Amino acid sequence: MRKLFDRISYFWITVIETLLRFFPFPAKTGMVKIGSPDSNSPVFLTCNFQLTVRRVKRALKGIDCYLLVANTRGINVWCAATGGHLNNHSVISVIKTSGIEEKVDHKKIILPQLAAPGVESKVIKKKTSWEVLWGPVDIKDIKEFLENNFTKSEQMHKVTFPLTERIEMAIMWAFPLSVFLSLIWIPFFIDELLALWMQVWGISLMTFIFYPIFEPILLLEKRQKKYAFFGWSKLLILIFISSFSLLGTVIYTIILNSFEPWLFARWCIFSLIVSIIIVIDLTGTTPLFKSDTHGDKVFTIKVDAEKCKGTSICLSVCPRNCFEMSEERNLAIFKHEQDCVQCSACIVQCPFDAIQFEDQKGNILTPETVRKFKLNLSGKRTIRGNQS
Repeated sequence: MRKLFDRISYFWITVIETLLRFFPFPAKTGMVKIGSPDSNSPVFLTCNFQLTVRRVKRALKGIDCYLLVANTRGINVWCAATGGHLNNHSVISVIKTSGIEEKVDHKKIILPQLAAPGVESKVIKKKTSWEVLWGPVDIKDIKEFLENNFTKSEQMHKVTFPLTERIEMAIMWAFPLSVFLSLIWIPFFIDELLALWMQVWGISLMTFIFYPIFEPILLLEKRQKKYAFFGWSKLLILIFISSFSLLGTVIYTIILNSFEPWLFARWCIFSLIVSIIIVIDLTGTTPLFKSDTHGDKVFTIKVDAEKCKGTSICLSVCPRNCFEMSEERNLAIFKHEQDCVQCSACIVQCPFDAIQFEDQKGNILTPETVRKFKLNLSGKRTIRGNQS
């Protein structure tokens, strides 16, 4: 009976928090026991976004371990880390207050790799004596990670954007947008609400399901290193999506068995507006590109060969496998610039400050600045309202 209740609860939490993913859903913070852990059991940490906590607990099923849930204000790991909500304080706080130090003999804690932009392993070690181990990007790989003695394969530290996640992003856009537009639509065209929802959901699902077709187009424009909030790549994607939306509008008028020029034109305009809303920051709703809302500064990574000691921590935390180790000497090389999402994980974690951001004018964003200032929703690096 307990298992049935857990499954039903998990199902509804997944549905509700996927529909309303734009909003935070905080879970209880503190320590959670998984299975029958002892003093030698591994210790994991995650954010307190409720859906993430549920999914991590399910993935850890069968592993005797402890799970620490840090306060991130109900925000998921990557967004919380880059935005400054999953930080040194939240990790240190949960270590100190959860009672975990009395439960285990070791001092090793496994953090999700996508927390690397916000949590400094060096600071955690200094202030708590706990060593941070960076787990895989996807929690499904955690058992293999443990079996490999905390070693990650190349694929374990690279983010992907599979169909299931793309559908979740489509739902995240479609539901609140449908509700908002319905409130505007009801006073004028209440009898067309079903058509409105069909259009919004159709456009959203189509955008993300067909995303693998759009990715090379977005990448091609990015390689030109010319910033455009709504460049030619998005224009092509918009034409593609709008064409299908137009086809849907034609089918809708045929079903109604009544072609009215004004009705047809209204739905064409509506479809175009919805398509623009979803496509305008398509890059920002994927884990594979830097958001275009983050302004016109295009940074690149610079590695100081004199400071680099070849620890390879940058390889371990980079979510896009942008680094390689030099075959000639023990030195990290930033080799795949076109894949960089400028998450700053490599800069934050490098113990020798050998990595930094440089803009197109040669201006340097130092590691100290990157660690101090976090991204807000507009992509500005801020701390208490001050912009860098």
